[in-house]
Amino acid sequence: MDDSQADGTSRFTDRVGDYAAHRPSYPAACIDALLRGMGTPNMLAVADVGAGTGIMARLLAERGPLVVAIEPNTAMREKAETHDRVLIEVGTAEATGLKDGSVDLVVCAQAFHWFDPPAAFAEFRRVLKGTGRLALVWNEVDASTEIGAGYREILDGLATDETPRVRYAAQEDPFAETDLFDDVKKMGFPLEMRHTLDGFIGRALSASYAPKAGAGHAELISRLGDLHATHADGSGEVSLPYVTTTWTAAVKGDEPMVRVGA
Repeated sequence: MDDSQADGTSRFTDRVGDYAAHRPSYPAACIDALLRGMGTPNMLAVADVGAGTGIMARLLAERGPLVVAIEPNTAMREKAETHDRVLIEVGTAEATGLKDGSVDLVVCAQAFHWFDPPAAFAEFRRVLKGTGRLALVWNEVDASTEIGAGYREILDGLATDETPRVRYAAQEDPFAETDLFDDVKKMGFPLEMRHTLDGFIGRALSASYAPKAGAGHAELISRLGDLHATHADGSGEVSLPYVTTTWTAAVKGDEPMVRVGA
């Protein structure tokens, strides 16, 4: 893929400002889980594939690993904050440009649903060491809460394409169609983000499928404004809860695949 393709790369170009300013981070417990049992952090090489503006890459680098952030979108790469242990490179999930067996951990944060799974899994297996780990991570607004359910109803209902459905489906069992990985585990971690009205709207507009113009855009702004007003506290902010769903798997050995917590 490259910036000229109307897929999960170029479609973020006109949203990169909102993406950098308003996308959620990832909880510390998630980062703990990604690195647990991998060895001394500052000896690890990590690839963050579909890195966007580098949110996950920076969090991992702060723990010590050297992180290569692979991102095909020029605007996203240019907006990424720098870190002395993050290298930003052009590439895709299907063609990372990394050497065979060169990384200990591959992470795809809020990105795997954009990839071609068979090609991506094959590429991840190629670049991972024999003792390596693959992690697929998604932040989803928690629809079990009143504000979360309202937010998702508005944004998903006004979606300009099928991205929400595709993203939810990708998380059901992302490793089901591959035999390259084993020891599959699923974990969930709570996360909460605080938003002013501008931030609440900006968070929605950072989604690739949020309407940017026309009647759909006007309805999105109006309904999000009403939802924010209903739940805002005395400081004029709302708390938007998330669940960070994290799937991890090891490079497959000789034993049959097992799933834990799935």
